[in-house]
Amino acid sequence: MNILLLGSGGREHAMACKLADSPQCEHLYVAPGNAGTAAMANHYGQTIVQNVDMQPTDFPAIHSWVIKHDIDMVVVGPEAPLVAGIRDYFAEQPSLRKVMVIGPSRECAQLEGSKDYAKEFMHRHNIPTAAYRTFTADTLQEGIAFLHTLKAPYVLKADGLAAGKGVLILPTLEEAERELTAMLKDAKFGEASAKVVIEEYLSGIELSVFVLSDGKHYKILPSAKDYKRIGEGDTGLNTGGMGSVSPVHFADKHFMKKVEERIVIPTVKGLFQEGTPYKGFIFVGLMAVSNHITGKIDPYVIEYNVRMGDPETESVFPRIKSDMVDLLEHVWRGNLQQTTLEIDPREAACVMAVANGYPEHYEKGKPIHGINAVSGSLVFHAGTRMDDKGNVLTNGGRVLCVTTLATSMPEALLKSYQELAKISWDGMYYRRDIGQDLLKLEVSK
Repeated sequence: MNILLLGSGGREHAMACKLADSPQCEHLYVAPGNAGTAAMANHYGQTIVQNVDMQPTDFPAIHSWVIKHDIDMVVVGPEAPLVAGIRDYFAEQPSLRKVMVIGPSRECAQLEGSKDYAKEFMHRHNIPTAAYRTFTADTLQEGIAFLHTLKAPYVLKADGLAAGKGVLILPTLEEAERELTAMLKDAKFGEASAKVVIEEYLSGIELSVFVLSDGKHYKILPSAKDYKRIGEGDTGLNTGGMGSVSPVHFADKHFMKKVEERIVIPTVKGLFQEGTPYKGFIFVGLMAVSNHITGKIDPYVIEYNVRMGDPETESVFPRIKSDMVDLLEHVWRGNLQQTTLEIDPREAACVMAVANGYPEHYEKGKPIHGINAVSGSLVFHAGTRMDDKGNVLTNGGRVLCVTTLATSMPEALLKSYQELAKISWDGMYYRRDIGQDLLKLEVSK
């Protein structure tokens, strides 16, 4: 099978490794890929891996490539092409209709493309989430009045895609009013903040649950937790993610039963009932909130994403033992219930290293040293490129991560940090407290 994987980050490198591991995968193209996927051509046995200089949202170029190279399956990594309707594009082209596109339709992708759409969907299907209201520039004063009815901190969400920067959690009413004005009146996030969702702040612990669905059936992938803030102790600016761990121990079978019954089933069923069966990965961002009446922990949906998360994929995918191509083919054919999902019982810890100055201004083109010295762990490239001489250079804010599988989380974290210490470039930075909050939580029990 010839497969085209769209994307260039750590998520796509981790996905590429799983796809290339499948005996069904003969040729894997990654568009545009990175230095990590470029290097895969050297050590993936029967699978030929090749980067393609093509952007995931350039549908005409993708069309031509798919036809020319006899592509059987297209796996969509990032959200932008999904929100832009790549699945619909393939369905509308007679020459592309037989190609298996793994990712939801444009309508389903609004679960991520519009915060307001997602909130309305949850409301229609009684899926637990925070109370909210949506405002535009014309209703700015009503939005400010609504802020006055809430307690600090205040949560503002740009309705559209804002490269992971459109969610603000603000400690004071004055800051919330100022930022709401900047988003709606001054277009702080451009068209993405033409509408802003203001919602009740939920206090608890965040985690991510991933679902693979064929439109009717589903498989729940391992849980994970990522770390968004740039600074240790979850301080500083939001980033695309500074690391992740899997599984999340407090998400035991009792908690996950609630997630399945209250969130996963209503989501998959609701989309089917509304005439938009969902085929692909669903990222469910959750807040585990303590119920003061029952004393139990209940899940609430913070957000949906219509693809795998990054850097959670770098912890979750290494734990999947099943043939990924086989799973995705079952998704396309609508018979996912006929296959099994086998999970490695070991625990995974991923630590992301970033460029100096990220998530604001940072330099590119720094030579990276020591990648080949890493042993017993996985290195997933994110913002990297290879020069004409085969040297690996930084090419983004989040540069690469190290993931380790081990029998315990402390062991996995220790090994990831030991191996990451072998890698260096000018200005390299990483958090040294990934996973520590969960370890402390377990000790306190």
